[in-house]
Amino acid sequence: SVGFFLYSVAALEGLCSASVIYHYPGGTGGKVGSRRAQGGSLSAEAGNRHRPGAQEVLIDPGALTSNGINADTSAEIGRAKNCLSPEDIIDKYKEAISYYGKYKNAGVIELEACVKAVRVLAIQKRSMEASEVLQSAVYINLRQLSEEEKIQRYSILSELYERIGFHRKSAFFKRIAAMQCAAPSIPEPGWRACYKLLLETLPGYSLSLDPKDFSKGTHRGWAAVQMRLLHELVYASRRMGNPALCVRHLSFLLQTMLDFLSDQEKKDVTQSLESYTAKCPGTMEFITLPDGLKLPPVPFTKLPIVRSVKLLNLPTSLRPHKMKSLLGQNVSTKSPFIYSPIIAHSRGEERSKKIDFQWVQGDVCEVQLMVYNPMPFELRVENMGLLTTGVEFESLPAALSLPAESGLYPVTLVGVPRTTGQIAVNGYHTSVFGVFSDCLLDNLPGVKTNGCTVEVIPALPRLQISTSLPRSAHTLQPSSGDEVSTNVSVQLYNGETQQLIIKLENIGTEPLEKLEVTAKTVNTKEKLYGDFLSWKLEDTLSQFPLKPGKIATFTVNIKVKLDFSCQENLLQDLSDDGISVSGLPLSSPFRQVVKPRVETKPINPQESSKAGDFSHVKTLEAILNFKYSGGPGHVEGYYRNLSLGLHVEVEPSVFFTRVSTLPATSTRQCHLLLDVFNSTEHELTISARNNEDLILHAGECQRMAIQVDKFNFESFPESPTDGTQFANAKQLEEERQQAKGLEINSKLGICWKIISFPKFSLISTYPSLKREGEASVEGVLNQLVLEHLQLAPLQW
Repeated sequence: SVGFFLYSVAALEGLCSASVIYHYPGGTGGKVGSRRAQGGSLSAEAGNRHRPGAQEVLIDPGALTSNGINADTSAEIGRAKNCLSPEDIIDKYKEAISYYGKYKNAGVIELEACVKAVRVLAIQKRSMEASEVLQSAVYINLRQLSEEEKIQRYSILSELYERIGFHRKSAFFKRIAAMQCAAPSIPEPGWRACYKLLLETLPGYSLSLDPKDFSKGTHRGWAAVQMRLLHELVYASRRMGNPALCVRHLSFLLQTMLDFLSDQEKKDVTQSLESYTAKCPGTMEFITLPDGLKLPPVPFTKLPIVRSVKLLNLPTSLRPHKMKSLLGQNVSTKSPFIYSPIIAHSRGEERSKKIDFQWVQGDVCEVQLMVYNPMPFELRVENMGLLTTGVEFESLPAALSLPAESGLYPVTLVGVPRTTGQIAVNGYHTSVFGVFSDCLLDNLPGVKTNGCTVEVIPALPRLQISTSLPRSAHTLQPSSGDEVSTNVSVQLYNGETQQLIIKLENIGTEPLEKLEVTAKTVNTKEKLYGDFLSWKLEDTLSQFPLKPGKIATFTVNIKVKLDFSCQENLLQDLSDDGISVSGLPLSSPFRQVVKPRVETKPINPQESSKAGDFSHVKTLEAILNFKYSGGPGHVEGYYRNLSLGLHVEVEPSVFFTRVSTLPATSTRQCHLLLDVFNSTEHELTISARNNEDLILHAGECQRMAIQVDKFNFESFPESPTDGTQFANAKQLEEERQQAKGLEINSKLGICWKIISFPKFSLISTYPSLKREGEASVEGVLNQLVLEHLQLAPLQW
């Protein structure tokens, strides 16, 4: 009776199969076939087609409606009295399956009936009913199956779930099939088949092996399941004996799942990665699998994470400047028009990426990256350099070590452009945990940049200056905003002259052909007499062109000549101390004479320690600017600027406290009386032309008389008598006064000299101090003295 009942159930299943063949002549395997003809007979193509049964059948999707029923089969059903309708087919299949389930030994045929029913339901697009049938098929007990049969069973289940659109369920059973390929009971596990099946499960878990798919938007899929699958891929790759695959999958795991890894998992993954890369370093090459699948490279864009990229300008002393043309510096010579809206519009799109400064061929250029380390341990980054296009560029790799969870950290990458043109910084390359990565800026989300393209101009020489003076702690800040590369200082007495010897060394690779030197006095309110800085550039230019590595010398004369008249505050100090300046010698040295009074004593103890000259030392500051060029850059009209800051502290030497005149025996001569005060701490001698030397001790004041010939000032222009041009008249009078003072001073030739010997030396052969300078009367002579020094006009 059991056999008869199974026979009747099989007949019911056969009726269902015959009805499926009738309704779906193309089969239920999912491939496209030809449509059944209207007359009920198959076409020649369909009649001759090979049908492999349940393993592979063909249907024509165009011959079905939304529920999988042929659009015009009512007439055919009427003629086939025993044919089931599409709805009845599923009901009878379910009935047959339920009958098979009552027999323990009928598991295989029960499973086959489930497979057939699911394929029909898939054609009819009844996915939920198909999933219910499949779910019951999962729990069918099949005894004594071989490992291959188990793999086949799970693979078919995965295929059916894929057909009804249950992708994650399909991936689940395919993963079980993959694990079955490497079951411990198999003498020779099929790791290659396991790896292949694991790769096929990736789409079901929303997982792709292309890291670009994980840089867009939010994360898709269950990260925990995806990490488990990636670990299984790594294990399968290792058992296959392919370390390159292990490195690639571990790199992908670390790059894409970094946000979901715990601190301990990060340490474990990186340790495993380092052990694999010790044998096979990670590269940026595609890995081609035996079946033709290509695994893309995985750059570590998160190790470290880059937040901003900024191209840096060259240092101030190395920045190139363009010589101004007749039309202006910023006018393009490619267009005949001064302004064109078409040109401005076309360049508007590039303005966001182009930089408004230039790099120079052969010079080291810098790009600053703001990075941080997301790892819970110190991150060592090796061989970090720039990726560029457009210009031949020599990247100079750097190595850095970022502390754990460092926060934003500045990193400067450098390189040298070897040719000229437009250079684009596309990204950077690194080596982390033995994996070499090329990280492109286009693939970095959220990166801020000030532009990626900069112009590289032809090479220019590089000038380095060194002086005979010590460096200064005072840093000059010119009003133009330029930086001063070197600052030097010197301390001089008023009227003293000193030579500043500057060595010009060409440390570049191009010859130095052109040089211009200018000077500008800054930050001073003092009135200067004569030229503060003077030089002869011809002597230096005779050594040009200056070859690379060669040195030329440039001499600058520093002459400080301020007002030698005694200031009011000095006279007040002298009067308060009860000291006469009428020619009598002073009993105390000047450093004690001009000591500040108690009520005006500064609060700052450092300032109060400078007793004697804290309020009388004057400061002069100037900037020497060297404008130079040469090589290919000079041909293109570029030059460089190099600035030298000069800080001069001027101490008072002598003062003229009183000036008067006495008539001489000749009407064409007179005596000029000068009360000279030695404000230094040393003994000095003062002399005039054709006069004997006058010795002054420290803080001493004496009168010197100089017999001079009167001057004829008729050659100087007279001041206008009318007041219509009051400003011009006042300026002209000042110029006349200055010219008269200059002429008188040149005729007098008053000089001072300090020669000091060591106090505690038995043999005073060499002086410890030897200083000399000029004492000018230009700012001392008043109008009355000038009239006495002028020849009386003769009128006939």
